[in-house]
Amino acid sequence: MDISMLIAGADEAAADAGTFERKNPVSGETATRAPAAKPADVDKAVEAAAAAFPDWSAMGPNARRAVLNKAADALDAATGEFVQLGMAETGATGPWIGFNVMLATNMLREAAAMTTQISGEIIPSDKPGTISMAMREPVGVLVGMAPWNAPVILAVRALALPIACGNTVVLKASEMCPATHRLIGKVLTDAGLPKGVVNVVTHSAEDAPAVVSALIAHPKVKRINFTGSTRVGRIIAEQAGKHLKPVLLELGGKAPLVILDDADMEGAVNAAAFGAFMNQGQICMSTEKIVVDEKVADEFVRRFAEKAASLPYGDPSGHVVLGSVVDRATVEKVDALIKDAVEKGADVVTGGATDSTIMPATVVDKVTPDMRLYGEESFGPVVCVVRAKNTDDAVRIANDTEYGLSASVFGKDVQRALSVAKRIESGICHVNGPTVHDEAQMPFGGVKASGYGRFGGKAGIEAFTELRWITIEDAGQHYPF
Repeated sequence: MDISMLIAGADEAAADAGTFERKNPVSGETATRAPAAKPADVDKAVEAAAAAFPDWSAMGPNARRAVLNKAADALDAATGEFVQLGMAETGATGPWIGFNVMLATNMLREAAAMTTQISGEIIPSDKPGTISMAMREPVGVLVGMAPWNAPVILAVRALALPIACGNTVVLKASEMCPATHRLIGKVLTDAGLPKGVVNVVTHSAEDAPAVVSALIAHPKVKRINFTGSTRVGRIIAEQAGKHLKPVLLELGGKAPLVILDDADMEGAVNAAAFGAFMNQGQICMSTEKIVVDEKVADEFVRRFAEKAASLPYGDPSGHVVLGSVVDRATVEKVDALIKDAVEKGADVVTGGATDSTIMPATVVDKVTPDMRLYGEESFGPVVCVVRAKNTDDAVRIANDTEYGLSASVFGKDVQRALSVAKRIESGICHVNGPTVHDEAQMPFGGVKASGYGRFGGKAGIEAFTELRWITIEDAGQHYPF
């Protein structure tokens, strides 16, 4: 299908009429033809957002709430369209895209609820007759950059709370799912969001560096949020730093699932399978490293391998758990990681790479630190098992990574498991639950190479507003000269 960009509420082609194509990863056919924006198109989108800011920021909180709730209804109603586009562009299964729409709808409703929670405080002043206030205000134009792997969730997250706070947004769509991201803009506009409050810019892969640089450098852009790889996140942070612009980064991960010697084995197996193989392991929170106490490792690996081997995989339009990964390069990377591990002594207990973009759930046991799979983010349907000598060793292995987004710990002694969770270096950690878990109202984000800042709830308000100190004073106050 052919799509346009969304700028100032209208369909827009690229200034030079350039386009690019996104191929369906399963069939190889063209899924989407979209405008290939250049810096000139960026300027137009930012100016549209800047023009919309005064009226939108001045709108009362309940008026903004009404628009966002209407948008949530419209997003939910468009589930079928999102499923078709998301499957065609990313190769994901229908249930995964449907879940995306459900959670994104919740994010819009949560953002709507937060419009009246953007609060401040009165701070006692030593100056007689002075009222001293700390007030949160919208900052202006924000840029949101969303990836393809959870296309609806992450694009809506990039704009929902920012606009609830009174800001306006330019959403940089992923070149891997431009139609899916553009549909979000259409839904919001059709629901009554004023023109220019949300603008959607599409671009080709080769134009990405220039488009991103132009967005960051534009003088009317005040803040940036980005979800994606750590490699690209570092570039964005460096460029934003040159312009002294705050940036919220949610980056890569190597989420560990720690299985203590008293873990509920069935629960741990089910959580590991869900966390490792949902959306083919292409989630920032995906379980990538299972750290299991050696006393229960054999039993866990046996049961986990049986579970993984039972998961149906194939064309995402069928009744499968694992559909297609986003491109052939992902399978090739996963295959290289597996081969490296096997050459160094690891065992593939189930699965393995294929000659297409569809591969089964894959489990590699007895992984050690000298293997690439131990430390590199695979972002595919493979998970490594690392055997720990004891609890302290398990904590050490869990923390032996540059990343720190999500983690989980399984143990029947909840106090003990909680003490382990507190020792793990991650922004998120779940006790007796999977590493993959998100809710609209939670402070979502990581530490170390997984980024900084938090989406969601009151933490998100802090990220998308400016805290100002304002006083009301006695005009007749005394001065020393």
